[in-house]
Amino acid sequence: MKNLFYSTILVFFIASQLNAQFFPLRPNEGFVGGGAGLSWINDKPYYTIQLFPEFSFANFGIGLNLNLEINSEGNIRNENFNELSDYLSIIRYVRYGQKKDPFYARLGALDYATLGHGSIMYLYNNSPSYDTRKIGLELDADFNHFGFEAVYGSFAEKGVVGLRSFVRPLRFTQLSKIPIIGGFEIGGTYTTDFNSNAGISSGFYDNNLDEFTINKDHGAIEIIGFDFGLPILRTGLLNADIYYDYAEILGFGNGRTAGISLTLKGLGLVDVRTKFERRFNGKNYIPAYFNSFYEIERYQFDTENNIVRSKIQILENGINLSNGYYGELVVSVLNSFYIFGSYQRLDEDPESGVLNLRTDISPKNGSFVARAGYDKVNIKDEKDLFTLDDRSYLFAEIGYKPMTYILFSIIYHWTFTPTRDINDNILRYEPQKKIEPRISFIYPLSY
Repeated sequence: MKNLFYSTILVFFIASQLNAQFFPLRPNEGFVGGGAGLSWINDKPYYTIQLFPEFSFANFGIGLNLNLEINSEGNIRNENFNELSDYLSIIRYVRYGQKKDPFYARLGALDYATLGHGSIMYLYNNSPSYDTRKIGLELDADFNHFGFEAVYGSFAEKGVVGLRSFVRPLRFTQLSKIPIIGGFEIGGTYTTDFNSNAGISSGFYDNNLDEFTINKDHGAIEIIGFDFGLPILRTGLLNADIYYDYAEILGFGNGRTAGISLTLKGLGLVDVRTKFERRFNGKNYIPAYFNSFYEIERYQFDTENNIVRSKIQILENGINLSNGYYGELVVSVLNSFYIFGSYQRLDEDPESGVLNLRTDISPKNGSFVARAGYDKVNIKDEKDLFTLDDRSYLFAEIGYKPMTYILFSIIYHWTFTPTRDINDNILRYEPQKKIEPRISFIYPLSY
């Protein structure tokens, strides 16, 4: 059961979303983009039409995304528009500012929402499948002496809510003038998931009564934590911070994290961000519980075996994840080459490797584009590292630009799609293979 459950904890990714999160549009920039092609989704052909413009005006930004998949009979694929949120999510996001600005707000798809250093919520994605898009909110405010970060997962249903407040106590004293000590920060975090499935650990479907019976439900999952952060270096080229986090899943276990983060700004040539953590995980505890794939791993119903598979089962079963390491690296070169990589492994679990890789090579005046994203969990050894199976996720696009604004490309996407019951409730997510030759028109704007 452990392998079946962990096979779902893949970090969902679309390459264009990586750039939007880690390398957002500059003020007064934008582009008008759209494409058409023919897709094969699980070997079924669909004609596809997509529009994906983005605009940035001073501190404001907006991104649209309309995706239509039409079968040979002229009907739009049901999963494109079967929920109210699907229509609303044509507006992919509206934002003010950027993460780490004094004020930041984003309404719409939350690609990588993080609270604090990420020990409780890290890179949370409220729409892990394009077939189940949601509208959420990120809201941050930093008043220099104190501030807060808030996340609301979905306005259409009960779901994930998170709040972290922080204070820099020495800013209220004369010590605020000291460069390092003055930035000492203390934070407190509370997160919960009000979704009705968040606490279900066992249940079955009674065919005689034609209803689902819950055997055990822990209710809303709640996590609290506190953290300390200290900037140890601030220069025009290099920033460095150290931090310590404590988190407790109420009714279960707790864990601690000690880490360091570095940011190198190479005069517009090379920008590097890196992070390294040592994680001390207690029994009945999972670090970064609300992660990129939480919306999928929260709850799934296995209709074949008539049982529930949920994230809270790991906590309930008392599995000790053991201590471990986590590291990540983000590199930008001349605004043309981007790479993101992260890796996690636990000390006492030989099948605990988790790898995430992203890259985007798209020179501004180049004639080619290459993008890829790859994720794998339960990595055993080097031979297992790049073997595609049910523990893997892959996105890849390679294209040629015969003209500056026209792109011919091939896209391969191995992801997941929801399976629903007769009442349109999501039971589980199943793998989905998508191959799409596409012609895209992308016109950059500067104003």
